[in-house]
Amino acid sequence: MSKLIFLIATLAICGKITAYEIDTYEFLMPNVYPHRDELYLCTPIRISPQHSYYIVGFEPNASMHTAHHMLLYGCSDPGANDSVWNCGEMQSNEVDDAYNTASPCRSGSQIVYAWARDAPSLHLPKDVGFLIGKDSAIKYLVLQVHYMMRFPTGKTDNSGVVLKYTQERMPRQAGVFLLGTSGMIPPKKVEHMETACTLQENKVIHPFAYRTHTHALGKVVAGYVVRKSQNGDDWREIGEKNPQLPQMFYPILDSTPIQKGDILAARCTMNNTNPYTVRIGATNKDEMCNFYLMYWVENGSPLDQKYCFSAGPPYYYWSRAPQNFNRIPEKEVNRL
Repeated sequence: MSKLIFLIATLAICGKITAYEIDTYEFLMPNVYPHRDELYLCTPIRISPQHSYYIVGFEPNASMHTAHHMLLYGCSDPGANDSVWNCGEMQSNEVDDAYNTASPCRSGSQIVYAWARDAPSLHLPKDVGFLIGKDSAIKYLVLQVHYMMRFPTGKTDNSGVVLKYTQERMPRQAGVFLLGTSGMIPPKKVEHMETACTLQENKVIHPFAYRTHTHALGKVVAGYVVRKSQNGDDWREIGEKNPQLPQMFYPILDSTPIQKGDILAARCTMNNTNPYTVRIGATNKDEMCNFYLMYWVENGSPLDQKYCFSAGPPYYYWSRAPQNFNRIPEKEVNRL
């Protein structure tokens, strides 16, 4: 990873001032030409295998008028060896005459950062960073950009993100846990898309930020931690947001540590005013229901489990979940 700008950051730790270098790397699309509507493009960078780095901040270089959303993946192996490829793996298997088609990652896929709707920069808390490189499973970073509209002939794009990173060891490693659903939303109906997973790993995670993502039909997205007891389920809200607002990472409402046996759950309230069914999918005409939880662990590695997805409606609801939930929070109908 090359160094472009050198900054000095100072942090007060235990009453002492500790200085370390923060470098920046402009991870941008290499002037790509989005030749058709609803195109997902990916470009990779290989992390130096001789060194470990900690990403401590993200500055988007994009506009919602150009990019519908961006995702930054950490991979053990990238999905392709090309400088750019079509990574719309959720779309049909049609042949792309301009780019080869592959997933963002061939192995070791995890989400490091996400951006949409002109969200601002993200700076991680003190002593927290995403570990990449030598001592990490993340050997490559892959930038994915979703372009909704075909570009005019001759116009290209270099959307992306400026990474802030350091080689100074951070005692707290960051991770992202993504909750989402499949499913469908019937015509002229308010639908609730829900998912939940029980943490099975013997680790303690400290949540500090959350992000919501839907397309046009999403009205409210909420995330919870559920702790079961003999007295009934205790539902603690992590965060709730209207996904039509800038889709940034917001500070969480409850920073109580989450541990083995706790349940992470999310619900998207969708209002389909269309006369047709809308399904979960990759294009802007489809929908998505995503809740991202960003967290850190103390002197250890993040969760091995990175994702929690359900089949969604009409097949999955919290009321039918294997966790046998009770005290389920009221639905957000009154907030539409």
